[in-house]
Amino acid sequence: MTDQSGSKIRWQSVKIAARFIAPYKRQVIYSLLALFFTAAITLSIGQGIRLLIDQGFATQSTDLLSQYVLIFLFLVVALAIGTFTRYYWVTWLGERVIADIRRKVFNHLIHLHPGFFEENRSLEIQSRLTADMTLLQSVIGSSISFALRNFIMMIGGIIWLFITNAKLTAIVMICVPLVVAPILIFGRRVRSLSRQSQDKVAAVGAYVGEVLGQIKTVQAYNHQAIDQRKFQDHVEEAFLVAKQRITQRALLVTMVIILVLGAVGMMLWVGGIDVIEGRISGGELAAFVFYSVIVGSAVASISEVIGELQRAAGAAERTIELLQAPNQITQPQLPQTLPKVSGNIEINQLCFAYPSRPDVLAINQLSLKINAGETLALVGPSGAGKSTLFDLLLRFFDCQSGTIKLQGIDIRQLDLFALRQCFALVSQNPALFYGTIHENLRYARPDASQKDVQAAAEAAYAHEFITALPQGYDTNLGDLGLGLSGGQKQRLTIARAILADAPILLLDEATSALDSQSEFWVQQALKQLMVNRTTLVIAHRLATVQSADRIAVLDHGQLNALGTHAELLQSSQLYAQLATLQLQSPTAG
Repeated sequence: MTDQSGSKIRWQSVKIAARFIAPYKRQVIYSLLALFFTAAITLSIGQGIRLLIDQGFATQSTDLLSQYVLIFLFLVVALAIGTFTRYYWVTWLGERVIADIRRKVFNHLIHLHPGFFEENRSLEIQSRLTADMTLLQSVIGSSISFALRNFIMMIGGIIWLFITNAKLTAIVMICVPLVVAPILIFGRRVRSLSRQSQDKVAAVGAYVGEVLGQIKTVQAYNHQAIDQRKFQDHVEEAFLVAKQRITQRALLVTMVIILVLGAVGMMLWVGGIDVIEGRISGGELAAFVFYSVIVGSAVASISEVIGELQRAAGAAERTIELLQAPNQITQPQLPQTLPKVSGNIEINQLCFAYPSRPDVLAINQLSLKINAGETLALVGPSGAGKSTLFDLLLRFFDCQSGTIKLQGIDIRQLDLFALRQCFALVSQNPALFYGTIHENLRYARPDASQKDVQAAAEAAYAHEFITALPQGYDTNLGDLGLGLSGGQKQRLTIARAILADAPILLLDEATSALDSQSEFWVQQALKQLMVNRTTLVIAHRLATVQSADRIAVLDHGQLNALGTHAELLQSSQLYAQLATLQLQSPTAG
């Protein structure tokens, strides 16, 4: 990344952060008032020390000593109250803003085209929503406030230094350019390493999620030792980058401390001679030392916080990448109104190639008309384009040329939500979510009543096994429906599709991976689901094909043949070969 593009992204980060903070102006004002108050109190303590020494100790008056000690204690209590207020509102602001950013990123991601998640690891995206956001929360809710407070303390301290003794202040100020130089030099290195570090940490999280998500396969193939080595490599790569970042930050802080406190030591020597020779009082020197330490520690703290800000810059860049990821599937500006959908679909000269393989047409000049209410089976070898056609019907991708029309309207001219509401998808691999069975069934229709849910389950031949579970419809499922058999999972997804009550069904052969008994019940459920609906079914079994009204034979994205089972046995050599193999290939095209 060039310096110019890096600066542009950092400026974008600032603007985006400001946009999220803007709604909370009142809380920002509370935080700033508390911050200025605590800084003023801290700086006032220096004058309290001067008075305590010059008016309390030097005069040897117990009354004056008591008076100045009480003033000092009052300042301490005020500082504690101000610090509490500042900490509360700053931390609240950090948590609130990050919650808003997290929601904004998720809301953007959930509408992105599925192709985005094929090109980007979903587990790495999860890391950005967790680890990166935690870092940003720390910066917004702590580091920025800490840096601003120290900046105010530094400016205030320098002003008091000049007021107290200009000659000694000059000694301290000589070191300021010497301190700024390493901050600029090392800061750039820390920023680059921080971005690399965040990427490596995300890779670690993604690898853990992938392995644990496939733990049965890992253990079945005794792959633990290899995965342990791979994970160690990922961890070590992250550690090496982190070590470089830590080294640069440590060098930065070390140099600042040496330079600042070296100047303080020089000042103490010069100031000590002035006290001995009577040019300044002991209280003035003590106050000067106090302000010098404040300025020195403020500069050192700012340099340390800059390291945190550099890390946050890397996290912010990654967050901006997610927020600005373009959605290739867009809503039409003026969507056409969809009439009542009977299920008429016209596919005309359709061509499509996946973005990752632009030179290979997955669908090639495909023309096909699907009549309302009919069952059309899609058959063909693996890679023929069957599943791709489903993706295009649902607008998970858009074709490069040609059209798909629903009720005579190009689907790209329809509201995306209205279009997808016309379809119910039952895939080969049942998609269930963590939660109760009741929640999983209502996924298709959140406003469905308990009666509707039960009716859908009965139609899908799922009610009996659901009620046999200890908690019935309130039974919690594990991730991906863990705890249920393949047939039970599939019947739940069919019940969900029944509840959706969509006019068009897309069935990616739901029985190909089931045993005979499970297949029987799923087939019964599918018969209920297909009544009075237009159905497209990716078929791998001869029984499914024979019951279809028509069969479309696809090969390399093209329509090879179209007709009934009997007609195709005579007219299509490819279909005859597939029929001979009983269409038992478990893989969708």
